[in-house]
Amino acid sequence: MTMPVFAQVNRYFVSFRDKANTPYSLTSPGDYLSERSLARRSRNQVAVTIDDLPVTPAYVSTVQTTGAAVLFASRWRNGVIVEATESQRVALVALPIVSSVVLIAPGPKSSSWGRQRKRDREATEGTSSGTATRTQLTQIGIDQMHASGYRGEGVWVGIFDSGFIGVNTTAPFQHLFSGSRVLYTYNFVNNRSGVYERDDHGTEVMSVLAGQTSTYLGALPNASYLMFLTEDVASEYRIEEYNWTIAAERADSAGVDVINSSLGYYDFDDPAMNYAKSDLTGDRAVVTRAAAMARDRGMIVVCSAGNEGAISWKLVTPPADADGILAIGAVNSTGLRVGFSSTGPTADNRIKPDVMALGSGTTVINQAGNVSTASGTSLASPLVAGLAGGLLQYGPSWTSATVVQAIKGSASMASRPDQFMGYGIPNFYAAVRYLLAQDNRDNITLYPNPVDTPLTISFKDQPEQPVKVIITDLMGRTCLEYESEINWQSTNPLQLDVVSLTSGLYLVRVQTNQETVVFKLMKN
Repeated sequence: MTMPVFAQVNRYFVSFRDKANTPYSLTSPGDYLSERSLARRSRNQVAVTIDDLPVTPAYVSTVQTTGAAVLFASRWRNGVIVEATESQRVALVALPIVSSVVLIAPGPKSSSWGRQRKRDREATEGTSSGTATRTQLTQIGIDQMHASGYRGEGVWVGIFDSGFIGVNTTAPFQHLFSGSRVLYTYNFVNNRSGVYERDDHGTEVMSVLAGQTSTYLGALPNASYLMFLTEDVASEYRIEEYNWTIAAERADSAGVDVINSSLGYYDFDDPAMNYAKSDLTGDRAVVTRAAAMARDRGMIVVCSAGNEGAISWKLVTPPADADGILAIGAVNSTGLRVGFSSTGPTADNRIKPDVMALGSGTTVINQAGNVSTASGTSLASPLVAGLAGGLLQYGPSWTSATVVQAIKGSASMASRPDQFMGYGIPNFYAAVRYLLAQDNRDNITLYPNPVDTPLTISFKDQPEQPVKVIITDLMGRTCLEYESEINWQSTNPLQLDVVSLTSGLYLVRVQTNQETVVFKLMKN
């Protein structure tokens, strides 16, 4: 008996030359973007461009005439992912509407439901009890964020990961389902909606943001979530970068505010797909370009810096090299960088990572619904994503770019960033103070005036530096003198007790390394 011969099927990305004859238009963006997406763009002063138009439907139909199976379409990259035999690939290349056909993974898409795990540089470590998340939340001021009533209400977060086993069944996540705050799920690896399978890495990441029990509290427990399974733990090929891209497009269309991606790519099972360190320019890796596209549409993109700090690669992994997003490194409970945390700079000499959070012994919820600990920049990233979401809730009119800048500009090392810690450890109220100061017209602002006590002096765009304040009466006699060092973490704005001053008019001289300003002050 002769056995049938089956042609080898691989996965390719087919790029189209243009978007000609599309039924979609830039004047009717509501046909392909939600009202929430358009509102986010309006707030961030982002225009709809030709990149936002869906691919031309007739082009997809033409691809299908070759016999290739179309899996997904990407509007940002203007093409489709297909499964095709070699003869079908040749036919695709010959189509006049096609500019390129690139191999992105061997074989057809996975159909396995089972959990598979490839190498994992993140280690699970023991258990935790008590007020489990206190350390990771207080280190970046999320405890104060919560105390002030900011827990993510009205914020939409997209999570890109490798699987979310247990999220739909275990108690720490049930408040999301009872509150109808799991808005959308999609599994790009298996091309179906189910994401509660394959791996629990996403479960742990999700818990840092959304978990809630009597002893456990995530950074944004009251936010709404969209979960995307983009990473195939059974293998490592470029297709995962394309999965990430299309997930970002769907997040954009839905109206997501913050993307968290605890994933990174530079070495693949096919060495021909590998990136070099020289590719860390912010515009070369497929996934980095997608992160930049998401950034340009007003979403805050937060990603893990990578766990390559102690191996030969050492550097951040795409998409962490993208400019204008937040690449998060790992520190321990004392605020020191953990050795595995990837470093910078990028190939074009930009500071990376951007900021740091707890990534050593981070408290998580595992797939069984139990509290445990794990390590990796993957767990530091959702902490900062939670911080970003809280800032958007606090200041809904603030642009995403402004929030990203505030997180960096107010962090503990903002005046002396380096390739190991970036701008340091951020803090919620430090970022709030930074953002509020930007609303001031002048670099140095004094208020209230007239004053009882205390007197507040706010510094806009001032790096960490010494400050000297001298208050004199109209005869030139010094009534109060104060010296300190301003920083966004604790002393900007500066508050002075002026209760000892008698009622009357004074001159307040404020001197920094950058400028000296004199104010008239009325004391009640």
